[in-house]
Amino acid sequence: MTAPAAVAAETGWAADPYAWAIARGSGPLFLRRTDGWLLPLEVERWCAPPDAADRTLLRRCRGPVLDIGCGPGRLVTAMAAAGTPVLGLDVSPAAVARTQRSGGAVLCRSVFDRLPAEGRWGTALLADGNVGIGGDPYALLRRVRRLLAPGGRLLAEAAPHEVDERVTVRVEDAHGRRGGDFPWARLGPSALAAAAGATGWAVEEEWTADGRRFLALAAAGLSGSLLQQPAVYARGGR
Repeated sequence: MTAPAAVAAETGWAADPYAWAIARGSGPLFLRRTDGWLLPLEVERWCAPPDAADRTLLRRCRGPVLDIGCGPGRLVTAMAAAGTPVLGLDVSPAAVARTQRSGGAVLCRSVFDRLPAEGRWGTALLADGNVGIGGDPYALLRRVRRLLAPGGRLLAEAAPHEVDERVTVRVEDAHGRRGGDFPWARLGPSALAAAAGATGWAVEEEWTADGRRFLALAAAGLSGSLLQQPAVYARGGR
């Protein structure tokens, strides 16, 4: 998938069912595959403070941090409150608005758009299945690699079981409201490690917390000190 196609695909998350669920902080909400299979989305967890598994991610973050697909901003606001320079990205205006109300710095923008401080981020996050953004993990991983500073890392959440699929999905709620179709991907730990290796990443660490699976990836062949991000991204400043 080309980057423009990946950008267009992300608009599925701006569909009304997703916006309504994020605005009220609760589901039920699902991704529906074209064959009818449903994946429940954890809206309540996304809208709550970070849980124990989230905190294993937060402890591994070195600023400045770019949270890609930040949703309602629980990780952004937690890092900002701790004084870590952080910026969230999301294509959903409802998610961006909720993050802003919580005091987080956030842009309503795709990861494939031009971004501030490209090549200077210390950590990038792809939590909550966001390795699926755009339906092409290889394009996404290559893009994130270009965003990081020398010595930077990507912390990515894999599917909790072994899976490697590229699918067409749409967002639906329990009332029959639905968004448009868009491409998505799901990668378990082995598939994510393989995609990482094919796009210039090395797996530094794997861990499991509360049934969730995570990988820490380093850009192979890059080393050196992290560059500092302007302080405007600290503490939720905009």
